Amino acid sequence: MSQISGSPAAPVTAADVQRAVRLAVDALRPALAADWDVRAGSLEWSCWETVEHLADDLFSYAAQLGPEPPPADDDVPFAWVRRRPGGPANVIFADRGHGPAGLLRVLEACGALLTVVVRTASPQARAFHGFGVADPEGFAAMGVVETLVHTHDVAEGLGVAWEPPADLCARVLARLFPDAPADVAPLPALLWSTGRADLPGRPRPTSWRWYGEPRPAS
Repeated sequence: MSQISGSPAAPVTAADVQRAVRLAVDALRPALAADWDVRAGSLEWSCWETVEHLADDLFSYAAQLGPEPPPADDDVPFAWVRRRPGGPANVIFADRGHGPAGLLRVLEACGALLTVVVRTASPQARAFHGFGVADPEGFAAMGVVETLVHTHDVAEGLGVAWEPPADLCARVLARLFPDAPADVAPLPALLWSTGRADLPGRPRPTSWRWYGEPRPAS
């Protein structure tokens, strides 16, 4: 029996990256006039810095899969820099002169890069990540998780609604978080798994990770 795209066991794809980024931009665009220098949820970064970090994640995942062959033992050696102590270390920064609308355009562009690279990469490609050498599906899932949880952070800071689709949350949980609780809805499970929420009877994790290695063939 073939798997339907909404099944938690279905693979995470380039289309999911595209969808997640589109939903994130649509959710944040109504807050263009807000103060994007406020703190993003429970993070120590501002909303502006968090979106730059998210764009940088998407760019970096695309870049990691780009070389032929992709590096399996280290990151592609870009020069990551911090613009302030405690801020995110990025390659990607948005021109402040273009305001939040320009920042969201940078996010869209980096999301498109990861979408295209995942779509065109060989399924046999493997590339380094600190949480495990991953295949293109793994990098797609990582990009989706980064998008879902950092948009949650920014939406909380800006006071806008963010309710990502349950099927998307469920599939990245199944792909990257084998120990995620199965008895709660996918979004709360994802937020708990990334240290952003409490669940009844479960203390919030003080440290967390995902597992990007390819799934064993069933």
